[in-house]
This record gives sequence, C-alpha cells and structure tokens, in this order.
Amino acid sequence: MKTIVNTIVSLLLCTFFSCKNDVKKEETKTTTTNTEKPETIKEKPFIWEGANVYFLLADRFSNGDQENDKTLERTKETGTLRGFEGGDIKGIITKIEEGYFKDLGVNALWFNPVVEQIHDSVDEGTGNTYAFHGYWAKDWTKIDPGFGTYKDLKKLVRVAHENGIRILMDVVMNHTGPVTEKDPVWPDNWVRTSPQCTYKDYNSAVGCTLVENLPDIKTESNEGVDLPKELVDKWKSEGRLEIELAELDIFFTKTGLKRSPKNYIIKWLTDYVRELGIDGYRVDTVKHVEESAWRTLAEQAKLAFAEWKTKHPNEVLDDNDFYVLGELYGYGIDSKRYYDFGDKKVDYFANGFNNMINFQFKYDAKQEGYEKLFSKYSEILYTNLIGKSVMNYISSHDDGDPFDKDRTKTYESATKLLLTPGVSQIYYGDETARSLIIEDTQGDATLRSNMNWEDLQNDETKLLLAHWQKLGTFRKNHPSIGAGKHKMISQTPYTFSRSYNRNGTSDSVIVALDLPKGEKSLKINSIFKEGTVLVDHYSGYEANVVKDTIKINSEYSIVLLERKR
Repeated sequence: MKTIVNTIVSLLLCTFFSCKNDVKKEETKTTTTNTEKPETIKEKPFIWEGANVYFLLADRFSNGDQENDKTLERTKETGTLRGFEGGDIKGIITKIEEGYFKDLGVNALWFNPVVEQIHDSVDEGTGNTYAFHGYWAKDWTKIDPGFGTYKDLKKLVRVAHENGIRILMDVVMNHTGPVTEKDPVWPDNWVRTSPQCTYKDYNSAVGCTLVENLPDIKTESNEGVDLPKELVDKWKSEGRLEIELAELDIFFTKTGLKRSPKNYIIKWLTDYVRELGIDGYRVDTVKHVEESAWRTLAEQAKLAFAEWKTKHPNEVLDDNDFYVLGELYGYGIDSKRYYDFGDKKVDYFANGFNNMINFQFKYDAKQEGYEKLFSKYSEILYTNLIGKSVMNYISSHDDGDPFDKDRTKTYESATKLLLTPGVSQIYYGDETARSLIIEDTQGDATLRSNMNWEDLQNDETKLLLAHWQKLGTFRKNHPSIGAGKHKMISQTPYTFSRSYNRNGTSDSVIVALDLPKGEKSLKINSIFKEGTVLVDHYSGYEANVVKDTIKINSEYSIVLLERKR
C-alpha cells in the first residue's frame, strides 16, 4: 500500500497534513388534466443519517480471482464454512460494475476488515478455523492476499465512488489475531493475554481479553514503545522496512502523538483514508477500548479525509465529513446517548461516533406494529440523538438470533428495515433469502455461508429481490425515509409521511402499507400541493393530487409516493 521512496522523501520535506430490477411495471397511467409544466426535481444529496448500507463478508460474497483462493499455505482441513471459500475484493468490484448495488438502492458499502490476517488456523472445538472473516489482524499495513491486493482495494474505492457508493472500512483496534506457531504473540508492552473479560464493570470490559488466546492491545497505554520485532522482521523481509519507518516518523512528528500501541494502529488505519479516500469506519468492539482512544482515531481520520479531499478535488463526492459507525455490543436505541457499564456511563457519541449499531431493532421489529415502531424511532432520533443516528439490521455475521432466522418473513423484513427511521443495514443475502441455517456448521459459521447467487434463477427469489430493490431505491432517492420526521396520516388505510428539512435540503414522501389490491384512495394531508403529479415508486402508477387526495390503481398492497421527477 505504500508510496514509492521518492514520494516519502518529498513528504519528509513538507508538512504531513498540508502537502497537497427488473419486475414488469404496470402500464403508466395518469388521471390528471393539469397542463402546468412540473418543477424540476433535483437529485437529493447523500445524507449519512438516511443511508442504505450493504454489509458483506468478502470471502463469501463473490469470487473475482480464483488465483488467490488459497494463499499463505492455508491448506489445513477446516470445520464447515471455517476456511477461505474464495471470495475477494475483485468479486465485489464486479458486482458494483454490474449494477447489483445500484439496483438495490445501496449508497454505502461495508465489508469485513481486509488487512493481513494471521497465517495459521486455530481450533476452538469447531474444527480448524482460518481468519476468513478478517477480524484476526497480523499486519494492519498490508492487504491479506486471500482478499486481494492494495491495488484491488484502491480500484474498489474508485469504482464505488464512481457509482455513488461510499465505503465504510471495518477497523479493529482492540486486539491482534490469536497466537499460533506461525503468528507469535507481540511484546507485553503492546498486548495483554489475561485476564479474560467478565463484564462486571467498566474495567472488566475494557482492560481484558475478549476470549482466550486473543491478545488485547493495551489501548490505555500512553507509553512510547518500539515496534514488535516480529513486525520489523516481516517488513524487512518484504523489502519495505525503510518506507514504513519513514512514514511513522512523519506521522508522529506532525501529529505530536506518542508512539503508544494505539497510536501506531491509528496511523496504520488512517493511511487508508489519507491514501484512498475511504469515507468512514465501522469500528469493531467499541466498548472494549477506552473512549479517548476512539476520539483520537476519529480526529485523525477526519484530518486524513480532509487531506485526501484537498489532494483529489475531482474525486470528492460531497461535503460530508468522515463518518464513524460503532459496534457497541448490547447498545439499543432506548439507551439513547449512553452505554451503562454498571459503575460508569459513557457517551460514545461525544467521543467521535456518529452512529451506533442498534442491537435492539430486531426485537422492536418483532414486537411492534409499523406505526409504533416508526414513531418511536423518529421521536428518539429527533430528540435525544439529533445529528446522530443508529443503524438497524435484521441479520448479521455474529448475531445468532436474527429477526427472521428461518427466512419466513422476508417481505416483512425488507419493509420494516428499509422504512424504519435510522440507517438501514442489509446483510448480504437478506435480499435473496440466503439460508441462515446450514447443515454441519457450528456457531456463527451458519450465518456466514456463500452468497446464494444461484437462487436468482428462481422466480420466487426474483420477486423477493424486486421488493427489496423497490424499497431500497426509494430510500436511496429520499433522505426523508431514514433521516426525516415521521407522521401518521391515517390508521386505516395505514398511511404516513416522512419529511426532511435541514441544511437547505427538503424532501417529503408518503407511504401506505397493507392496502387492498386494485384502486385505493389516500389522503395527502397537505404534504403535496393541489395538482401535483405523484408517482407510486412501487408500481409506477402516476396520478395527481385532487382535493388533498390521490387515487392509485395497482396490484400491490404497498404504495410509495414521490413527486414526479
């Protein structure tokens, strides 16, 4: 990932931060006699609080390069779905270029960490397991060859940006990978190997190891430390030791940060932002690291993003700052701004985070009807979490109790996830009903099967995907869905509006659910003016507002109303 030596020399002479779907639609119909020319509707700007994020495991999504299927002598027999399956960065690029994400309304992409992982496997009673998931780092400065190359990652970011998709890089600062014969433990001034976390209070959740044999980075330390000998020897053998050391000198000189373990990792992680234009982080294991360390990471990432924008003005997508999303296990929207350790409450939103993954959503989605769910989330986001947000999901790579494990509520999953206020997170295969129950797997491996591309040959899967696509593209086109205020218009038929009006951006939509097929009449509640031509994004049917009412004739039970573009 590194610049050439001449570039490093040049950098040394200047300041580090100042050098510069297709389902057949109904025939479009119009019931308006209005002859006025409709106003020009501009594309709405991207707003993180209303984003539609797609999360995937690179190794399980799409294989774009079979030559890297087996690397670093990772050849041991493994437990079911516990080895590298062949998916890679090139496979993701192919799907972006094919328009798969665009058709799904995705405007932000999150994939697992792709930095170099430990080389050997571990056996935790589930058979040998390799680090296909990306959370067992060995070297933060290099891309794991099983996922691809730095050049591949650079291309992925470029192609994603060209398609209006932001990149959320998954980052780990809490721990290294497990210790194996090929992957020795780092020095004790870098990591601790005990005690194991008990979660009784703040200290027993932060100053400890998550599980056995997962060395914990001493992120609380402000002591200057030397680089681990294992890492120095590795860089030397790869012919890049001088470049790495020079870059570290530049970083620590210009930032004034101490050479503590966390600050080395912060340098390595922000390099990807500074060099590639990564748009945000998804931060792993938030509650296991001191909040001050996260604040420093966010500060340095924002500086790195600003530097990249300055150097690449023609590649800048918008004026958004760097975005930081946190995985704070156990956090739910009801907690609002604070996480309670028992003896201490921490406001992570005040320590660099814009968003927290909402582990509560699946329970709310199970227990609540649409109106109670939507109005609750809108109220909290517009009171306790103004300017922040939460990310909702129905399934993930490590949640053994998803909203719909048997995939029997796939349409409801899409409707609730994509229409609930907050950021939506589609986990790969939610949209195609990829099975979450795989025979002979143990633990979370059942959640991490290969993407079921073959099922797209089935009519049933095509119809389901079309439902996700229509809702997803509607959400993408309208920041009011995730970031706007919710207001019920009618209980029967259930109709509501979402309106967003901030920072010069205005956007309004009307949605109706559980409707009868055929003709339906919906109140507009003065959201749109008399005579305005509206389009039902779901069916394609057009009509105009007459006496604060619109009539739609479609075969569907859902209506997604927007002003005609």
